[in-house]
Order: sequence, then C-alpha cells, then structure tokens
Amino acid sequence: KQWYQRRVAITAGVNSEIEKSGIGAEKFDAIFCVAGGWAGGDAANKDFVKNTDLMMKQSIWTSVISANVAAHHLKEGGVLTLAGAEPCLEGTSFMIGYGLSKAAVHQLTASLAQSGGGLPTGAVVQCILPKTLDTPMNRKFMANADFTTWTPMSYITEMFTKWAEDPSSRHPNGALVKILTIDSITTETVV
Repeated sequence: KQWYQRRVAITAGVNSEIEKSGIGAEKFDAIFCVAGGWAGGDAANKDFVKNTDLMMKQSIWTSVISANVAAHHLKEGGVLTLAGAEPCLEGTSFMIGYGLSKAAVHQLTASLAQSGGGLPTGAVVQCILPKTLDTPMNRKFMANADFTTWTPMSYITEMFTKWAEDPSSRHPNGALVKILTIDSITTETVV
C-alpha cells in the first residue's frame, strides 16, 4: 500500500478505537511514535534502494502518520515524541537509507515545532536520538557488543511517562534529545 492509503487506514482505526473506548471528544496527553528498524548499505550495495525504501516506511511514514494523528487527537499542551537517531546527526555512509530516514524525522520535528506546523496550541514535539537501544533484536544481532553503552528500554518508558505527566519535565519544543549511555548511566542532552 501507498503511505497515504496507510494513513487513511490508521486514522480510521484510531477513530474507531476512540469511539469504542467511550472517551468521546477527549484528546490524548501524549502520542509516542516508537516505530523504526535498521537496514544498512552504501550506495553500491545491491539492496541499497530496497533498504532505503524500507527505512522510509519504518521511520518517515510512521512519524508523518503520528504527526497527523497528533494534529487531530492530541490535547492542547500535549506532547508528541518521535524517534530519530544520534548517529544520523552526521553522515552514515554504511547505512545511508537509515541515516536519510532518521534525518528526515529530525527535520519533521523542527517543522512541527514551528508556528503553523499543525499541532494543537501549546503542544510540544520532541525527537529522541538514542545511539543504541537495548532491545531483544539488537542483542540478537550484536551479541558481543558492550551492553553498558546501550540505553535500557525502561529508561525510555520512564522518560516518556514523565513527559506525558509533567509538562515541566519536557525539553523545549522542537528539541532533538540525544540519549547517551556510558557505563550503564544514561543522560539526556538537547542538541
């Protein structure tokens, strides 16, 4: 399916779930887009175009659709969080499609944060930039890595919960939030 068709289907699904839930016209405090994936390859790689297409679907499409859902279902003063990536602040020659798609999410964040970006009044958009998340798939494919440099998913969920419940804990609107873990200690820095 084309992404417009997916957006229509997802939006219809969100609207249906909202109707079923009985919350009526009530809006959400927070919307978190955590979709993504990874595929590598430089421009000479035989799977370069295929991998780039996959990365666009997994990162750009999901972020754009989440932004559209937020424009219609996020409360005034709510928070939308998107998933970028710290390595994609620079060139990513060995994973061009991944870098391209995450850099687009960084740009989407900046655009949504501007006046006229389409989000509700007072809403904040933030983009997390982890280096490596401690997920089962990452452990499977990088079994010999130093896990003390990987950000635990519990840190991410606690951070998202804090941002949803306490607006004063959020970073400025449009922030790219670098999440770095060293020796199992995780910090957040706006870049």
